[in-house]
Amino acid sequence: MTTYVALLHSIVLAAGRRVIMSDLRTMAENLGFTNVKTLVATGNLVFEAGAQPIAAIETQLEAGFTKTFGKHVDIIARDAATWIKLVAGNPFADGEGSEVAIRVMREPLDPSVVEVLEKRRSGPELLAVVDGDLWIDFGGKASETRLLSSLTTKRLGVGTLRNWNTVRGLVGMIGR
Repeated sequence: MTTYVALLHSIVLAAGRRVIMSDLRTMAENLGFTNVKTLVATGNLVFEAGAQPIAAIETQLEAGFTKTFGKHVDIIARDAATWIKLVAGNPFADGEGSEVAIRVMREPLDPSVVEVLEKRRSGPELLAVVDGDLWIDFGGKASETRLLSSLTTKRLGVGTLRNWNTVRGLVGMIGR
């Protein structure tokens, strides 16, 4: 069996309605995934399945989500080895856990995106692309930066943002 990490782009189903993590675990189990765990209530899954391409995992999860919850949500998956490599590649690991984030991408970003995003910075933010994912040290509260409005699927492609605390929490769940 292979361990996977999957991140939902959104857990908002409609106004005032969110995905309950126990329902998300049940959905994954109904797809045949085992040892399914969630971390915090923001759509983070760790589970086991037979080895298969990441695209197949993402397709299964997205179809299962649509069937279970009645809405399409982009889901980004990585196998455990790739997730551990992602964590090791954090260029801002010395930063505050809630101020450092990564936009985990389905398709790798070109490093030149940093130049484009640099123009949208509003303060002390630091940016880096590592193995196609965008790392950001907000240097303060992420909610207070203009940069967030530039981190859209339309501009960057399918991806989802997680803070460093969550990223480390997920690596801690791998192999348990």
